[in-house]
Amino acid sequence: MLNSKQFSDCFEKIWKIFPDNQRASFTYLDCLWFSWYMDELFKEKVLVWISRKHIFTKKYVFVPILHWRHWNLLVFCNFDKPLQSKTQTTCMLLLDSMQMSGPRRLEPTIRKFLLDVYEAEKRPITKQAISKIPLLIPKVPQQRNGEDCGRFVLYFISLFMESAPKNFSTTGGYPYFLTLDIIYTYNTFCGKLQMKEDWFAPQDFDCFCKRFKLCS
Repeated sequence: MLNSKQFSDCFEKIWKIFPDNQRASFTYLDCLWFSWYMDELFKEKVLVWISRKHIFTKKYVFVPILHWRHWNLLVFCNFDKPLQSKTQTTCMLLLDSMQMSGPRRLEPTIRKFLLDVYEAEKRPITKQAISKIPLLIPKVPQQRNGEDCGRFVLYFISLFMESAPKNFSTTGGYPYFLTLDIIYTYNTFCGKLQMKEDWFAPQDFDCFCKRFKLCS
């Protein structure tokens, strides 16, 4: 499994690949900040550091999560707009390459984290408003061993930055831009677009790891 230094070094390389105008819609948190936030000894310091970044001025915010010796990627989407916006849906995406681990169990901590960040930035928000923000967990390609979670998160970030639109909305199916191959499924109540699990092929992931010297 990648350690935090390996993760950060590779992330910086990925970040620098993209031109300034493409990076303008994005920001990110240090890969250890969420973990430190969960430690009462560091929680207040982390919130001060985050408040200085003014993350909610950006359309997309990457929040790497390292917990239970497993990497996930949390993405805040459209928090630069009012939460009640009718044209652009404010939501959170949680991308997990090992969904059998139960990523939904992180939800209470994620929502508390979001509330604390708002309060640290002195932005008016209520716990009820936070509870209404969708936390979406798309089906994404799953890792083939117990060590690749950090590599998958880095690849998720790379693909996300390549494809994320300037105007993100979930009304056309979520998250439609993560794949070129979208399937249509229907239930008795409504039609729903869902992301296929083959967002990328295993060989694409392997090439990414070789390019950034992440091979295990």
